Amino acid sequence: MKNYKSLNVIVGWAVFLISAIVYLMTIEPTTSFWDCGEFITTSFKLEVGHPPGAPFFMILGRFFTIFASPDKAAMMINSLSALASAFTILFLFWSITHLAKKLVKNEGELTLGQILAILGSGAVGALAYTFSDTFWFSAVEGEVYASSSLITAIVFWAILKWENVADEPQANRWIVLIAYLMGLSIGVHLLNLLAIPAIVFVYYYKKYTASRNGIIASFLVSMIILGVIMYGIIPGVVTIATWFELALVNGFGLPYKTGVIIYALVLIGLIILGIRYTIRKKLVLWNTILVSVTVILIGYSSFAMIVIRSSANTPMDQNSPDDVFSLLRYLNREQYGDRPLIFGQYYNTPLDSDEPYVNDKPYYIQKDGKYVISYMRQSANYDSDYTTFFPRMWSRSPQHVQDYKSWAGIKGKPARVTSPSGEVETIQLPTFVENLTFFIRYQVAHMYFRYFMWNFAGRQNDIQGHGDILNGNWISGINFIDSARLGDQSKVPPHMKNNKARNTYYFLPLILGLIGAFFHYNRHRKDMWVVFLLFIMTGLAIVIYLNQYPHQPRERDYAYAGSFYAFAIWIGLGVLAIVEGLKKHVPETVSAIGVTAICLFLVPGIMASENWDDHDRSGRYTARDFGANYLNSIEPNGIIFTNGDNDTFPLWYNQEVEGVRTDVRVCNLSYLQTDWYIDQMKRKAYESEPLPISFTEDQYVQGTNDVIYLMNDPRIKGAVELKRAINFVKDDDPRTKLTQADNASYIPSKKLFLKVDKEAVIRNKVVPENLYDQIVDTIFIDFGNKNYITKDELMVLDMIANSNWERPIYYAITVGRDKYLGLQDYFTIEGLAYRFTPVKSPRTGIHFGSVNTEKMYKLFMKEFKWGNMNDPEVYIDENNQRMMMNIRNNFNRLAEALIKENKKDSATRVLDRSLELIPHEIVPFNYFSIQIAENYFAADQLEKGKKVIEQILATYESEIDYMLSLEGKYIASVDEEIQRLLYFMREMGMITNQYKQDDLAEEITQKFNKYFELYSSVN
Repeated sequence: MKNYKSLNVIVGWAVFLISAIVYLMTIEPTTSFWDCGEFITTSFKLEVGHPPGAPFFMILGRFFTIFASPDKAAMMINSLSALASAFTILFLFWSITHLAKKLVKNEGELTLGQILAILGSGAVGALAYTFSDTFWFSAVEGEVYASSSLITAIVFWAILKWENVADEPQANRWIVLIAYLMGLSIGVHLLNLLAIPAIVFVYYYKKYTASRNGIIASFLVSMIILGVIMYGIIPGVVTIATWFELALVNGFGLPYKTGVIIYALVLIGLIILGIRYTIRKKLVLWNTILVSVTVILIGYSSFAMIVIRSSANTPMDQNSPDDVFSLLRYLNREQYGDRPLIFGQYYNTPLDSDEPYVNDKPYYIQKDGKYVISYMRQSANYDSDYTTFFPRMWSRSPQHVQDYKSWAGIKGKPARVTSPSGEVETIQLPTFVENLTFFIRYQVAHMYFRYFMWNFAGRQNDIQGHGDILNGNWISGINFIDSARLGDQSKVPPHMKNNKARNTYYFLPLILGLIGAFFHYNRHRKDMWVVFLLFIMTGLAIVIYLNQYPHQPRERDYAYAGSFYAFAIWIGLGVLAIVEGLKKHVPETVSAIGVTAICLFLVPGIMASENWDDHDRSGRYTARDFGANYLNSIEPNGIIFTNGDNDTFPLWYNQEVEGVRTDVRVCNLSYLQTDWYIDQMKRKAYESEPLPISFTEDQYVQGTNDVIYLMNDPRIKGAVELKRAINFVKDDDPRTKLTQADNASYIPSKKLFLKVDKEAVIRNKVVPENLYDQIVDTIFIDFGNKNYITKDELMVLDMIANSNWERPIYYAITVGRDKYLGLQDYFTIEGLAYRFTPVKSPRTGIHFGSVNTEKMYKLFMKEFKWGNMNDPEVYIDENNQRMMMNIRNNFNRLAEALIKENKKDSATRVLDRSLELIPHEIVPFNYFSIQIAENYFAADQLEKGKKVIEQILATYESEIDYMLSLEGKYIASVDEEIQRLLYFMREMGMITNQYKQDDLAEEITQKFNKYFELYSSVN
């Protein structure tokens, strides 16, 4: 036994070392896209990130960054994830060996063969999880999921340790440890709480004789504990604090935060009294419960960091949770809205005709020493006659509705409904069967089972899939199985086959895991149900809770890592199952060594080999460099409007961590709809002066001027001057409000104008000297068919009205056109941003605005850094490819502008640099790449243009050949793709014909005709 214990420790640490080395070798050396830049920033300077926050992760990250210079801070936080992941593997190994040891039938000491089989099980299962797709992805970036996985692994291991000593007097210290870790996990991610049911069942099976009623009761108890923490302790502690605060501040006139302080003292006093009472009365169970609740609260207290740092007005201070009311909104993630879970609406359920909206939650703000309600949040009140149990199709977004119909094949049932306006209409309400069809096809199969198979069967590619056969599916590598699901895989085009994320494991991890699960069920049914609960609660239970709408902005496999962790336990036990099955035929020691070696090679070995190239992020600096490039596109003290995660967080990271261009103000338009963010924009940040917003706090507080209606007042002829329109909105005179819309503000014209101060334009060098004669006298803003603008758009107009060209104003190239306010004709592209200028340019094709060729050339050819994006050894995933396509398009735009200026040599150098930085082999050419060839032709570089056309043509040919070879049931799913390729092919023929490339034009025309005939014959 001593030998086993020593070997268990040694082999466990060896597995840890392997995983740690792998993860540290493959971490991204700087920030990544999505939330990583934000998490790294909040950790480095202890700032406040998006709700519900991750304060304990912030503290851990800050500790790691203490040992690094700012330019290495991101790497240190990525290393935190790598080491947390490696420790997760360590505790997974020990959990597997603990469970495996209980499956070995042995009356005395363990034999050498049994020891080797147990350790082999632990090694295979732990290393399989080490190299699994989802977990490896999270292990090499600065996100919370690696740290969350570690806490889950520790608490599951800890309850198994408790099981060994459950009869000892001090065994409950393990329960207290688990409770403390649960409390800490709230400050990382709530996923860890889903291990509670498994923990409760370990306790139940150890302490009680199992029975049907006991199992049901245990499950109910586990759900109650989970509910108490998620919906009681987490929001409840703060909710009660709001009661105290409101009573003592508003009721007794005491200073702000008095109620919170008194409440904290009362809570601490009650806990101390309760613990002392249970000790004195020897109430062991109640003492354990009270101490557990206490340590949960101690762990949860990391959220004090959020309030403390928010009170310091840090540059990043999302939601400004500096008092208990804003903290409660922050914890409840109120800015993200609600979704129904048990009962609720369909996507077309009508609002109640009598009361379409009901008051929901008050929005408190501090004013004149009191807390006052600035507005009462309202929620939609749906007609209960047309709601449903277990609503899965609830989003009213047109895109989502279209997807619901596609996934569920909705035909619906007619229902006559009355709208709030009194009109009666007939709608096609989905049936409950169609509701369940969407749940199974999309939420379970597409958004969970597909990810499960990515990890244990194989993955088609790294391109996000929305249900088509070309992207994002699971594959196995066994041709006849994959072809039956996705069409003939032997004819897949080379560039699709060469996608680095095309990984195949031939079902081997899945098969070994299923063997382990059945073996576990037969040998130790209770333990099997414990692991099964962990598997379900961190998998399908999350699917039900998230209730995701279709067309998610990114793949969501990271949410289910805990479920894949549980399955990895069974992969490990599968080794023991095979050894046990062979022991009648092969000596046990030989069998253990042989099976372990073979399984190591066939499962984690193949997974490591297949997954390495698409999980190795070493050498990739794209997110950091692209963020810096956005900032360096901006003139000093400029403002850049952004809109999403990937055009905001990398910029914040560069400014806050590496100190890049802190004179530039990054203004996220999504956040600019909130009062707390406008407050921050009106404050100075580093070298950036406050934004020129003239509205006072009471004019933009939440609930005020959230929507500004646009109306053409017949009394007003022509356009209204912009400042007058802004002042009209600000005016408190009741005559400037719409009484029929709860006294909402409005602008009495859909056309505005801004007089241009040409002296200010020239003084501030807004446009180059050669464009002085093109400066317009007046800028016109035409809202067209828009009936309202939102608060962020109002603030942008206010900034434009008040800046007087003193502050350069830019839109990031990634911001959607719907946010341009009709100003795009006055844009000048400078680097990766459009600058608002008083020079109007005619639209040409898909392009708008003008190009500052001198600045663009300098930036793109000399100053910008590109993050090793053209290194074939660096992994470029789909998200990076999308960014690089934007950059390629801007190279094209610059080349086109240079050609118009008759600078063909410069244009050629720009196009050459584009192909050097973004080669076709790394980012395949798409439709917009045809412009590269067209610009080469226009620059008299005919051979280069022909080469690009030939490469695009070859790619399109291989894709069309593949798609037209598909059987009828598959070809329908790619019909639009075929039409698109044929259209692009015709475009190439027209371009080559235009530039007198007769032979190539003829070749393209012949191929187009051939494919068009083939396409017509199958339709």
